[in-house]
Amino acid sequence: MAVDSKSDSTPNLKIVVERNPSESRQSELGIKSWPKWGCPPGKYHLKYDAQQTCYLLKGKVRAYPKSGSSSSSSDEYVEFGAGDLVIIPKGLSCTWDVSVAVDKYYKFDAPSPSSSSSSSSSFY
Repeated sequence: MAVDSKSDSTPNLKIVVERNPSESRQSELGIKSWPKWGCPPGKYHLKYDAQQTCYLLKGKVRAYPKSGSSSSSSDEYVEFGAGDLVIIPKGLSCTWDVSVAVDKYYKFDAPSPSSSSSSSSSFY
C-alpha cells in the first residue's frame, strides 16, 4: 500500500485548462488585478517551484510536460490559448512551445517556507 505513494505523486502534476471561464468566474478570481506578462513565439524550458494560475488574453501554447522516466516523449502535450484559464502545478517541469505571442495575467501561489522562491520567478 505504501508502494502507491510514488505513482500517486505523478498524476497530480497535470496542467488544468478551463476553456473560456465566465466573466463572473474571472471576477471571483480577481484576474484583472494580477500582474501581466507576455512573450514572443519560441520554446521555453520551465520548472514551476510554485503553482501558477494564468489567464491568456492572447497567444497559443503547446506545453510538453516532462515525464519522470523519459523527457524524450514529446508526443504528449496540453494546448491552450486566448481565453483559457490555466493552472500549472508546483513541481512541474515542461517545455512551452509558443506559436503565437502570449499576453497573459498570472499569479503564483505563495511557495511553502521550505522551498526556494528565487527560481519561481525566472519565467512567468
